[in-house]
This record gives sequence, structure tokens and C-alpha cells, in this order.
Amino acid sequence: MRGLKFGLISLLFCFGMASAHAQANMDDVEIKATQLSDRVYMLTGMGGNIGVYVGEDGVVMVDAQYKGLADKIMAAIAELSDQPIKSLINTHFHGDHTDGNAPFARKGVRVIAHENVKTRLAANEKFDQDGLPTVTFDNRLEVASGAASLKLQHYPAGHTDGDVVVWFPNANVIHAGDLFFVDRFPFIDLNAGGNVQGYIDNVRAVIDSIDGETQIIPGHGTLSKRSDWLRLVHMIEATREEVMTMKEQGLTEDQAVEQGLSAQWKDWSWSFINEERWIRTLYK
Repeated sequence: MRGLKFGLISLLFCFGMASAHAQANMDDVEIKATQLSDRVYMLTGMGGNIGVYVGEDGVVMVDAQYKGLADKIMAAIAELSDQPIKSLINTHFHGDHTDGNAPFARKGVRVIAHENVKTRLAANEKFDQDGLPTVTFDNRLEVASGAASLKLQHYPAGHTDGDVVVWFPNANVIHAGDLFFVDRFPFIDLNAGGNVQGYIDNVRAVIDSIDGETQIIPGHGTLSKRSDWLRLVHMIEATREEVMTMKEQGLTEDQAVEQGLSAQWKDWSWSFINEERWIRTLYK
């Protein structure tokens, strides 16, 4: 029953329409902008963090949070530039990153994502199909913005099967999507192609391509650096070792949950992925 409950909660997160509670408090959400370089900004509100690139001929945004926040997000971007929003990139298919697609698409913004993102969104009857990606790709894509280009790289079998990391041009800044939850247990969507080892491998691959000064927009959490991301990887590897040891000792999944992790990981629990759910992810 507990496993079934976790699967249902995961499904709700994946297809991700905001909860009734979240929707009820949408009016209280403030969209805040942080400038990271001459042309790159990070927007926070409710849901996954948004990246913004102000190009010479238009704005490119990364992720869209919830549709109930679209007007606020558009207003926040208008404060940064009088250029039109031309492109919206989705880092993956979960609703706290894609629910806001449709309001932008209806204003002529092209939506870009990995092909698996489009497949999963198209199969979700609750998703507003106006927000489906109109440009998809398999492995890599460059999104031109004026004379520069944002570089998109697909990393398979990590958080989901459609994860994309975005490199912003002429700035040591990337958007990591949900391959990065800052100082909290990550959600690895085992029902949508996610994989614990894949998550580790993908993060390490990106980490190898950046330096200590790279500014990282995480899917969830505060603006971060390489050392913060490494801390997440070390936590995953250490807690996986703890859970695998329990499994080798013959403990069932429920017994592993009852025993729990070492006390040093207590502060990594949060509202969606608490210690129990993280142990169950690792056990599976």
C-alpha cells in the first residue's frame, strides 16, 4: 500500500498540475528576478526555477512554472527587457515546469523540448495541448538568439527520460533543471525513465564540463555552484550505500524505512521527498 501511495504521489508530481492548495495561493506568489550576467536572469516563484536570456532580437526563457502565474511571469520579464519572448525551453515534462506552456504558446512563443517531453505531455489528458512543444530534438540542439545560441544537451535516464541542461551564451551560467535539487533529496521519477545511477552519471558528466565559478540555476533551490552540486551527488552515493547494505542484510523495504538513514541526512527531507520516499526510491 505504501508503494502504491508513493506511485500515485509521483504521478501527481509528474503530470504536475498545481494542487488545490497551491492554486488557492497563486495570487500571493511573487516572481523575483536575480541578474546573473549582462543578459541572463533567474526567476523564482512557485515551481521550478526559470532561466531568462535577453537576446538582441528577443527573449528565451527556460521553464514556465504554472499557468496561473503566466501573467506575473510575463510582467517580470517585461521589466527586464522590452524585447518579445520568442522561445520557451522545457527542461523536462513535469507540471511545475510545463503547466505554464500554453499561455505563452498562445502568444506565439515557440516551445522547445526533448522529444520524450512532447510524447509524455501529449499522453496526459489534463495537460493543455496548446502548450505542447513545437520544436523537439533527440540529443543536442542550439537555439539561436541574435548572434548567439543557447546550447541544449539531453541527459537520458536521470530525473526523467527527457532531461535537458541549458548552457547560456557568453556567460558562465547553466540551467540544470531537476538534475539539481539543492540540499534536499531529489525526486527521481522511476515511472518516467528516471534512474538513480543515471542521475548520478548525468550530474557528474555536467559537473566535469563546468568550473568552480559556473553559476547554476537548479530546478529547485537557490542559485548554486559546482561544489553545491557535488554535495548532492555525495549524498546520493552515501545514502544509496546505506540502503543497499540494509538490503544485503535481508531487510525488506518497509524494514529499511523503519530503520532509517544516518542522522546526518535528516535535514535533506522536504515536503515531497521525505526520508521514507527517498529510501523507497533507493531500495527499488
